[in-house]
Amino acid sequence: MTFSRAEADVFVPDGSSPEQALRRTTHLCIGAHQDDIEIMAHAGIAACYDTPGQAFCGVVGTNGAGSPRQGPYAKYTDAQMQDVRREEQRQAAKLGHYALQIQLAHPSADVKSPGNPGVQSDLMAIFAGCTPEVVYLHNPADKHDTHVALLLRCLEAARALPAEKRPRRVLGCEVWRDLDWLVDTDKVALDASQRTELSRQLLEAFDSQISGGKRYDHATLGRRVANATFHTSHQTDKLTAITWSMDLTPLLKNPTLSVRDFTLAHIDRLRADVADRFKRFGG
Repeated sequence: MTFSRAEADVFVPDGSSPEQALRRTTHLCIGAHQDDIEIMAHAGIAACYDTPGQAFCGVVGTNGAGSPRQGPYAKYTDAQMQDVRREEQRQAAKLGHYALQIQLAHPSADVKSPGNPGVQSDLMAIFAGCTPEVVYLHNPADKHDTHVALLLRCLEAARALPAEKRPRRVLGCEVWRDLDWLVDTDKVALDASQRTELSRQLLEAFDSQISGGKRYDHATLGRRVANATFHTSHQTDKLTAITWSMDLTPLLKNPTLSVRDFTLAHIDRLRADVADRFKRFGG
C-alpha cells in the first residue's frame, strides 16, 4: 500500500496485510490530525473492539506539524513533533485494536488546496479499497479550517467514485465546534458510553497535546457526558455519554448538492426553532 508522500505511515497492529485490513474495514474514520479520530469516533472504535466481523480503520490526513506546545515539548521542532505525534497515533491504534492506521502526512496547506492531486489520489485509494458500514468525517460547521478542508476533500474523493462504490453512511462529527446547537431532528447520537476506560486511555495516548498545553482528554470526556445529560429535559438519560454528529449521506447520494447550502440549512432550522419558541410564548 503506497501513498503520495514518502512520509506516509501505514500501520497494521496485528501484522497482517494492509490491503486485507482495509478490505475488511467496517468502520472508517478520516480525521485531520492525530487524536481527532479518538475524539470523533469512539463509538466506532468501541463497536469494533475485539468484535468478530467488525474492523476499525483510522486515517489521519495531515502531518501534525504546527501544534501548540509547552512544557516538555516546548523546544521541539516541527519535525520532532511530527515524529512524536506519528508514534502516539500508532500507540492509540494498538490500544484500540484498530485493524489499520494510516497517516497520510500531508501539510495542512495541501489539504486546504482544492484539487491537490496527492490528497485526492490518496483519499480515493482509501475509499476504493473498502466498503465500510459507516464513515466518520469532520462536520461542515466545524470552526477549524483544516477540519473543514479535509471534509471537503473527502467528499470530493467519495463523489468521484461510481455510485455503487460510495460509502453507504457518512456522519460529520463534532471536534472543534460541538453540534449541540443542531435541532434535535438533525442530531445523530453516537453512543460514547461503551468502554469508557478505553476511551480515557486512547485520549491520554496523545501526551504531546496534553502535556503540551491542551487537555483534550478532560474536554472530550466532559463534553460527551454533558451531551447526554442535556439532550432531553423531560426524560431520564438513556446514554451516559454522547458524541453528536450530523448525517452527511445526502451529500453522496446527490453529488450536485452544495455542501455550503446543505450546512446552512441546518443553521436555518435552528433559527426557525428559536423564532418559533418566541412566537409561541409571546417573545
